[in-house]
Amino acid sequence: MSFVTTKDGANIFYKDWGPRNAQPIVFHHGWPLSADDWDTQMLYFLGKGYRVIAHDRRGHGRSSQTADGHEMDTYAADVAALTDALDLKNAVHIGHSTGGGEVARYVARAKPGRAAKAVLVSAVPPIMLKTAANPGGLPLEVFDGFRAALAANRAQFFIDVPTGPFYGFNRPGAKVSQGLIDRWWLQGMMGAANAHYECIKAFSETDFTEDLKKIEVPVLVMHGTDDQVVPYADSGPLSAKLLKHGTLKSYDGYPHGMLSTHADVINPDLLAFVKG
Repeated sequence: MSFVTTKDGANIFYKDWGPRNAQPIVFHHGWPLSADDWDTQMLYFLGKGYRVIAHDRRGHGRSSQTADGHEMDTYAADVAALTDALDLKNAVHIGHSTGGGEVARYVARAKPGRAAKAVLVSAVPPIMLKTAANPGGLPLEVFDGFRAALAANRAQFFIDVPTGPFYGFNRPGAKVSQGLIDRWWLQGMMGAANAHYECIKAFSETDFTEDLKKIEVPVLVMHGTDDQVVPYADSGPLSAKLLKHGTLKSYDGYPHGMLSTHADVINPDLLAFVKG
């Protein structure tokens, strides 16, 4: 297995497939998952001739279960360590959910020439939490509920989330995939409870407004209108407005986990943006 070691000694696991001279595409997973959540996209882009890279965020998957660093500045610094170690140039960074926040923070600070484009999929920016400046956000009680459920019985919580709102399997007529539910649970249980607990604060309370304003490269914002985890109205459209070169692509009725449930639609749209 491949790892890069960060300044504070954390070992970050990563996958790196495809030709080394091809344009790199870097995938950033959501909470509480791992690089494995991108298998469908990585195989798709690998088949198109791209170099595909995905890492496990610290405290997630196969990366070190660290005592600290479970916040966006450190997540972005870990990405910078990875891109430096692999010397990635003109990479496209694609982030889902919490990974979209990680992409926003990293790309806003990336060294010149490192990032060519970015994609935010069902992503947490600008900010999820309801505040005076963000009245459409979710109240703190929602995230306190996440923390309580995780602390009480993480294994059951990690069944309830994918069985219900994440993939929209709680909607009438939904085509439920037990495989997706089991894959979600497995990825989640590989990670550290402390990292998952603290990451709830990171993905819900971090304000990415200034990051979005700083980004100079083209950014595609993809969001489903029936996202029950990161509500559409307070995320996708607001992020697109803050970006200098942002494009919003909305998907009617698609759930938070649309990368898995509707890969047949999402993957070609991602390819068109990468090639465009």
